[in-house]
Amino acid sequence: MTEHAPEHVEEHLSEFSTDGHVQFRENRGLWQLTPDGRIVHAEHLAADLEGLDLTSALSSTYATFIDLNTRFKELCGAWQLRDGEPNDHSDPAYDRDVVEQLSEMHSEAKPVVGEMGEAIERLGPYSRRLDIVLGRVQQGETKMFTGVMCGSYHDAWMELHEDLILTQGIDRSAEGSF
Repeated sequence: MTEHAPEHVEEHLSEFSTDGHVQFRENRGLWQLTPDGRIVHAEHLAADLEGLDLTSALSSTYATFIDLNTRFKELCGAWQLRDGEPNDHSDPAYDRDVVEQLSEMHSEAKPVVGEMGEAIERLGPYSRRLDIVLGRVQQGETKMFTGVMCGSYHDAWMELHEDLILTQGIDRSAEGSF
């Protein structure tokens, strides 16, 4: 999910592909940066952050995000498994409880994600994306909680997390935030 029109995104991906910065992975149905694309991305990221004090912009909100991330991972586990078995979503009361916990976590995350978006404009759309997909989860679209590559809450959350890691130059394995 993006804030841009699909034709706009396709146009840019086509240009990036022509320039050798991305490639389409047919078997997975996704675009991926090439090694040259990673270099160009790093250059664009540096330009985007030029003059910004990342410590004051993100350090306190990122620490809170990491705490929320731990809770989110636990909620994902509760959504996917019940009593150690795959959750088949046949118990509406159980699912409602987990969705309510997600809604509570989302309420705590909203000001944090919003503050990040105010500090770095590029991060702004994540708040709206998370709001939209939470609504879909609350309406009963079970795959929109933890579904992969479908615009789920998990997808949007993990994209934000990856964006924050890249923005701050954090080593994911050293941080331990998988």
